[in-house]
Amino acid sequence: MSTTTKWRSQRLDRLGSAIFAEVAAWKTEARAAGVDVIDLGIGSPDLPPAEPLRQELSRQALREDRYGYPSSRGSAVFRRQAAGWLRHRFGIAVDPEQELLTLMGSQDGLAHLALAITNPGDRALLPDPGYPIYAAGAALAGVEPLYYPLRASSRFLPDLASIPDSHWEAARYMIVNIPGNPVSAKADLPFFEQLLAKARRHDVLVVHDLAYSELAFDGWKPPSILQVSGAHEVAVEFHSLSKSFNLAGCRIGFLAGNSEAIGALADLKANIDYGVFDAVQHTAIAALQADMARGSQPAAGALYERRRDRFVAALREEGWQVELPSATMFLWARIPDLDNGTSWSSRQISREMIRQAGVAVIPGDAFGKEGEGYVRIAIVEQEERLVEAARRIGHFMRAHGLIGESLGEERA
Repeated sequence: MSTTTKWRSQRLDRLGSAIFAEVAAWKTEARAAGVDVIDLGIGSPDLPPAEPLRQELSRQALREDRYGYPSSRGSAVFRRQAAGWLRHRFGIAVDPEQELLTLMGSQDGLAHLALAITNPGDRALLPDPGYPIYAAGAALAGVEPLYYPLRASSRFLPDLASIPDSHWEAARYMIVNIPGNPVSAKADLPFFEQLLAKARRHDVLVVHDLAYSELAFDGWKPPSILQVSGAHEVAVEFHSLSKSFNLAGCRIGFLAGNSEAIGALADLKANIDYGVFDAVQHTAIAALQADMARGSQPAAGALYERRRDRFVAALREEGWQVELPSATMFLWARIPDLDNGTSWSSRQISREMIRQAGVAVIPGDAFGKEGEGYVRIAIVEQEERLVEAARRIGHFMRAHGLIGESLGEERA
């Protein structure tokens, strides 16, 4: 056996693309060469939580009684508050004892759910493009992915009718992410009704990742799949406080819905971790209470909507006609064709954009084969910095014949 693989599990090779590590290396290389890199790659909030939440976290962390092992299910008081927020936000009733589980962020649950509800050799319907942890969680559990495409022709929504019946019959669960990462598709309750009817017919658990429910724009309020009558029978839904309240580093979220699936994940987590630090849970309670008292768009949603509007306007001014996302902190941008009808690959343009323009984005193929031809751009910088990124991107693309003259140059 080679010494380079002696202590490395083969399952690690199934965890997905190494492109995030590659992009990190590209950024390091560019900075070493003296390039000022504007990092629009990783979707990590660039602002801290609101000051009252930081104060609450400080108060809680100073308490002597916060340092015992927390419950792996989460404290009863947090679960009651999370259930209250779901009722306030979506009008749904969830039993905080049986139908809600506290998580160390939604990624924690997404990584472990397949281990709890499947057996090796089972199959799962996963989106392509999709957030990498979907495939990684399946791989860790020995689950075979059955990918369904998300394409512009169907507004990046799952085309339920095009998924073969054989796939529905084979699948143990299906992951849906609306609005999502990297694409921010928009759906209404009738879509979820159709999805659940299909899932119920084929005995498939629907796993809805709703981490971006509070980062929607233009007055849209994304619905919860649990608003559909009978959804608790065949669906669970992930929620996260990372993006909505800038609590990404605190690692807290929750799963709600089908009690059997939640019980299975709770049993797994009882064997592998001790849950979320109590001080963080109390801070999350304060965040949810403040949100319920606000009665308007969350501050984070308003912030990203302003950033979206200014950044997209700046990119279009430069000549890149990117689409306005309806939610999230990402643009899913199609790479323009060259004058001769050919195009750069997602990886090629992302590599050169860092090297030549000092702007980091993620190649679309990091999220699946359907992502080729796109890049994902995270709007996680201040507005002036985003405008500067648009200027650099425009200059880079014009230099390579990807776009024509900017509107500003045409007027000049």
